[in-house]
Amino acid sequence: MTASPIVRVIDCHAARETSEGWAYLVLRRAPDRFDAGRWRVVTGKIEEGETAWQAALRELREETALEAQRLLAVPYVNQFYEWQHDRINAVPVFVAVVSSDASIALDGEHDEHEWLPLDAALERLAWPGQRDGLRAADALLTDETAPIEALEIDLSSSG
Repeated sequence: MTASPIVRVIDCHAARETSEGWAYLVLRRAPDRFDAGRWRVVTGKIEEGETAWQAALRELREETALEAQRLLAVPYVNQFYEWQHDRINAVPVFVAVVSSDASIALDGEHDEHEWLPLDAALERLAWPGQRDGLRAADALLTDETAPIEALEIDLSSSG
């Protein structure tokens, strides 16, 4: 499957359960990268032959060395306009649940990371669409009436 010109990139929120509730991963961009010094979530381009959810798993591994125990398609699409290319991006949003004791190894795109509760993570994130995506991801994880079974991706089909 090939991504459309509109769906080229993904956002993936990493979440882990703690004794105080859910904590979310924020990553600070390295000084030599686009968006240097800003706090973000795992993001990345969808590669040829890859689905958006497969890209989310790959980017999570590449940027943090984390493995998802569960992956949910968040019912929110981050959208933004790139004036440099006169292009609208529709960004599928995912939340990857990882082990509470998983270790992180940053790949050079980022120089720092933190696990934060929702409100603190929202304050750190620079991009409004990523904040909105995180709110939707948190609602999915914390709302007992959320249709999780319809949104959970079968990781056994990841190849």
